[in-house]
Parts: sequence; C-alpha cells; structure tokens
Amino acid sequence: MIGAPSGRVAVSSKSARLAPGYRVIMTGPKTDCLSVSPLLVALAAPKEVRAALKGLGQVEGDIPPEWGVSVAGGVHVLRTGVGKVNAGAAVVSACGVVRPGAVLSVGIAGALPGDDGMLPIGTVVVAAASTYADEGLMGPEGFRTMSDLGFPLGAFEGNRINAADGLVAALMEALADLSPVCATVATVSTCSGTDGLARQVAVNTGARAEAMEGAAVGHVCSRLGIAFAEVRVISNTTGDRSAQRWDLPLSLSRLAEVLGRIGRARVKG
Repeated sequence: MIGAPSGRVAVSSKSARLAPGYRVIMTGPKTDCLSVSPLLVALAAPKEVRAALKGLGQVEGDIPPEWGVSVAGGVHVLRTGVGKVNAGAAVVSACGVVRPGAVLSVGIAGALPGDDGMLPIGTVVVAAASTYADEGLMGPEGFRTMSDLGFPLGAFEGNRINAADGLVAALMEALADLSPVCATVATVSTCSGTDGLARQVAVNTGARAEAMEGAAVGHVCSRLGIAFAEVRVISNTTGDRSAQRWDLPLSLSRLAEVLGRIGRARVKG
C-alpha cells in the first residue's frame, strides 16, 4: 500500500511553474493502451474500491485510505475520496509515486435523460469525453462554459476533456461482452435530484451519465501529459429523488466485472 506523498508533484514539462517547496517529478511518456505499466485506476468511494479490488483478484484485506494506493492484479488502485477536488488532488499526489503511463477514472454513475430515455441500470459507459457540468455561467440565454467567458480551464475545448482514443478503443474491446456504451459523462458538484436539474445537465453537456470526479481526473492528466479515460457503471436514475431507481449490488458487481476484464486485457496485451 502506498501512502500519499507530500511536497512533490508530477509534471510533464521542465518549464512548469510550481509553488514554493515543491519539486519536479517527471512522468513517463504518454501512452494510451491498457497494457501500459503502471496503470492507475482512480475510484472515489470505499464500496467502489472494494469492488475494483475484488475484480482484480483481491478478495480479502483492507482497502487503502483516501489518497492511498493498493496494487492488485498488476493495477495500481487509488482511493481518491468523493468529488472533484479530492479526485484531482489525489491523482496528482499518486502520480508523484506511481508515475503512471495512463489513468482511468472508474466508478458508478447516475443515468441522465436522453431522447431514448435513460440508460438501464447496470449499463457500462466508456466515456468518449468527461465534461464539467457546473463550471461556467447560467444566464437567460442558457449555459456558457468558462472558455465562452474568456477564462479557459485548460488546453481543451470548453469544459470537455476528451479521453485518449486508444484507451477508449481498448476499453470498448476489453468490455465488449458487457455491451458498453460510448458516451459523454458529466462531472457534477450537485447530483441531479430533480427532473429539471437532470434535464439541464443533459442539455448543457450532452452527457448520458453523471458522476463527481471524472473531468477533474482528466483535467489533471491533461496538464501532466498522461493518457486518460473514464469508465462508469449506471447505478441509478436521476431526476426527482422520490422516483429514482437504484441497484447498488448490481452496479458494484458489474464494476468488479469491468475491472476483471481490464486486468485480463492487460495480461493479453
């Protein structure tokens, strides 16, 4: 188990400017295949981490603390804690120790409304992109991203961090028997507990699912030059809280299957 480091950060360029007291740790070359080593998988909540470790063959033992890393099945599993700040900071911290060739943000998610309804619970979603849903301005004319306002968040379009094409293709192949859907996943600060908010998030982002960490993890990877992708399993519907449907046992079991297939794909690769 690897604990969180202090006073250091991984960067991809010697020209990076760091706060006083931090030193540079260069990351490895950017790559986008599942067989890369090390592969860092970031998950937020304890139940998600346990499911991931089980899928990778670790059925007993403690899970890592927040910002800690366990290695199972040759994969570095990071427990970030919930939310964007926890996730982004934990990944930066872990990169200083693990120096991953690729990072996956993985966990459960809520299904957002679409033209054909909501994705069924248990659906595996491989994100073509992870997009911030909240960063921007909501006005009478609709939602405007930070880039629209003249304050870009990074070297990507609007609020959208695209996943590495090679990772998306490898994930779709590795998870093919689970019938994954490739779609945008929104990263929210406030989960959609009303029909109005769920529709708003879906319209503003074009996403089919929402979670709370992916874009922050992708944002860090964009800054550090590390290949990134996000994988989610639908655990619940969004919309009015009293009418939501949930199945955590099913979604966590499917999450374990996802990690098992990623582990086997690495061995084959």
